[in-house]
Amino acid sequence: MSGKTLSEIRDAIDAVDQELQRLINERAALAKAVAEIKLAEAAKTGAAPVFYRPEREAQVLERVMARNSGPLPNAEVGRLFREIMSSCLALEQPLAVGYLGPIGTFTELATLKHFGHAVVARPLTTIADVFREVEAETIEYGVVPIENSTEGMVTHTLECFSESLVVICGEVEMRIHQALMGRSGTALSDVTEVYSHQQSLSQCRQWLDANVPHAARHTASSNAEAARLVANAPESVVWAAVGGERAADAYGLEVLANRIEDQPDNTTRFLVIGRQRTDPSGHDKTSIIVSLKNQPGALYRLLEPFDRRGIDMTRLESRPSHSGVWTYRFFIDFIGHQDEPHIHAFLDELRGQAMEFKVLGSYPKAML
Repeated sequence: MSGKTLSEIRDAIDAVDQELQRLINERAALAKAVAEIKLAEAAKTGAAPVFYRPEREAQVLERVMARNSGPLPNAEVGRLFREIMSSCLALEQPLAVGYLGPIGTFTELATLKHFGHAVVARPLTTIADVFREVEAETIEYGVVPIENSTEGMVTHTLECFSESLVVICGEVEMRIHQALMGRSGTALSDVTEVYSHQQSLSQCRQWLDANVPHAARHTASSNAEAARLVANAPESVVWAAVGGERAADAYGLEVLANRIEDQPDNTTRFLVIGRQRTDPSGHDKTSIIVSLKNQPGALYRLLEPFDRRGIDMTRLESRPSHSGVWTYRFFIDFIGHQDEPHIHAFLDELRGQAMEFKVLGSYPKAML
């Protein structure tokens, strides 16, 4: 572009924009054609058409980022294509996705990151509600938090998986930046109470100790609910909430301090739940629940096949089981898809030694 005038470069941008618009609409027309084929096939078989295919989107994003030559970074190009796919999918059938609400939670942000902004996102009151609505088929998918790099597992989500028939269809990883928010003009020295979800309070413990040590801390069902409480508090009190900037925007609060999380790489992982199994994408994880008999060597016998078969375990979490005193359920994630022959044989081996065994799902690893 060296030697070109500003006017010439702007004309070139306009021409590129025109071609981009033509190609995006061409892609949208192809998406509508795909929907027509799926509907025709469903009419012949009597089965409900499946419009959203997590493994297909993961493969598209992988190819998009692999061929990216810059100057935009891979993640940014991936996000742009996610939104294009979201808008095209909405032409086939708008997806209804439930998430742990209210509006302004990190789970809402995770939902939009994974599905794009063309999705119909529905805030629900509890994690159990998200599972229940997916099972009842009032929504197609749900998004729930599962673990945080600072505070560990989300117990309520694990408990819901133990009893639910839903399957995991995908995962989302998000860097979590916490903010302290209050009504406009609030001074830190005047704050008497701080509200947030227990996980958010724990993630900011050191900052709160150093900057508002005089303020009592109270848990809320979500950080967005905490922001709502602060926004609607009586004028006579000075409260603050911990949460994301999205919550401050949603409830008309002012950010008093930003990035107050104690760990700068603070990350939360979310899971996408649905009713249909996901086909292999080529880069997948599988999650299982295993309960063992309380006897010597039981844990070793559970873990030994991972090493012997070369299976890469990415998470192991234990929770008390309801089947007896001092018995435990193990929640395990590992690399691979249950439909791959070596993974299928591996799962059969584990199933043979377990009191309880459940595959929660195989799904594409987080791409963005």
